[in-house]
Amino acid sequence: MFKYIISFYFLFCSFYSLGQQEEEIATSQDTVVYKTGYGLRIGADISKPILAIIDKSYGGFEVFGDYRIKKNWYLAAELGYEEETTFEDFTTSTAKGSFVRIGANYNAYSNWLDMNNEIFIGGRYGFSLFEQTLDSFTPNVTTGIENNLPYFPAETIETPITETGLTAHWMELQLGMKVETFKNLFFRSWFLL
Repeated sequence: MFKYIISFYFLFCSFYSLGQQEEEIATSQDTVVYKTGYGLRIGADISKPILAIIDKSYGGFEVFGDYRIKKNWYLAAELGYEEETTFEDFTTSTAKGSFVRIGANYNAYSNWLDMNNEIFIGGRYGFSLFEQTLDSFTPNVTTGIENNLPYFPAETIETPITETGLTAHWMELQLGMKVETFKNLFFRSWFLL
């Protein structure tokens, strides 16, 4: 009888151990792939035309664009035209010309699902073709003695003198943000470091 009890015990243990094994169920992960947009974004700086309406001595226009090449990297370019007349104590001058800035931005902001905002740091190489005109000037002639009139009176000379074909090159470091206010409409704010 003892032989049957031991046999029954081993049989029971083997069924018990078979019942305790975990079942391996083949499960597939639920994957949703969210594709972010890669492509060209084009915009215009509306502050320059507004400033031209307010200040009659200024005029300008700028368009810009960027192209997303990797998850956080964008190629960027800006081009524009500006004209400004400056009034100082003894001179009035006008500078006008066009410029282009080319560079890249790195987006340091991790967007939530379905957002395209940016907090970026970027670098630019800038190039400008411009001309400078001295519209009028008054020679600053003094004798050096108070209340003593100069030998040659200072008369305003209004014959413009223009230098054309001037160029400038520069590098910029930019920090800014782009916020999508409506679908495909962005607000951009940046400053130079």
